[in-house]
Amino acid sequence: MSVLVLVLSVCAACCLGFGFVLQQNAAQNAPLGDFLSFRLLLDLMRVPRWLGGLGLMVAGMILGAVALAKGEISLVEPLLATNLLFALALSRHQTKQCLGRQGWAGLGLLAGGVTTFILAGEPRGGTAVADPLRHWLIIGAMVGAALLLTTYAKRSRLSWGPVLLATAAGLLYGVQDALTRVSGTLFAAGGFGELFGSWQPYGVVAVGVSGLILVQSAFETAPLRMSLPALTAAEPLAGILCGVGFMGDRLRTDTGALAWEAAGLAAIVAGIVLLGMHPAMPCGTPGEGERETPVRDYQSR
Repeated sequence: MSVLVLVLSVCAACCLGFGFVLQQNAAQNAPLGDFLSFRLLLDLMRVPRWLGGLGLMVAGMILGAVALAKGEISLVEPLLATNLLFALALSRHQTKQCLGRQGWAGLGLLAGGVTTFILAGEPRGGTAVADPLRHWLIIGAMVGAALLLTTYAKRSRLSWGPVLLATAAGLLYGVQDALTRVSGTLFAAGGFGELFGSWQPYGVVAVGVSGLILVQSAFETAPLRMSLPALTAAEPLAGILCGVGFMGDRLRTDTGALAWEAAGLAAIVAGIVLLGMHPAMPCGTPGEGERETPVRDYQSR
């Protein structure tokens, strides 16, 4: 495993974790009338805290893209999942909560799961699958699942809706990571002409904006502890599926390795859930009357 890829991935996770907390701090005060609307992004752009969080998230995505260009997506995605550790660190600073048994257990499971998956799977690059049908089947399945989750989320926006939206956003972000890796390969092979002559970079933008609207709507309608675990768990799973499915990433497939890989992924998800439900994560949302406050009343927050 490249030390550079490790450092880039962890730095990306740090930026993403901090960025998600700042975005949710601002988005939870947005009017509910902006739910699942592009207007939500336009309104939040007037809030300095949200812009700071967005800047950190973009920086994390750029660092993640560089890591993806230099390493396998099946290696980078589990490392990016550690963004929850940094989100918890910032939230803990805000709420003054100690880690306790739940926090340490979640931290151990997440770190141990990432380590176990990487050591057992030994992710390595290979030849990307040339069959476009396979690309579209896997990407279509991810996008279709995201659309289905979003449809159900509209019917239960204040109960399970935020979890479904965050899961849908995670699936889209996993696809975005895969398309970012493909775009980097295209640029390395033929420069800007090859890059902008292909559909993948435009797919990165479309999927990224769609995922951003979904995740901000989830942040708007629920506390961070309800939405961020689903987002953080879905993204690496979708990214690994894309990496193995059509990008040529290879994992060990003997029985023992597969068992340890499954155990590692299960530990990652369990750790994410424990950390996401930790009392240090912001849990309060404004009252119903406050949620309709015009954007100008919370721009300074």
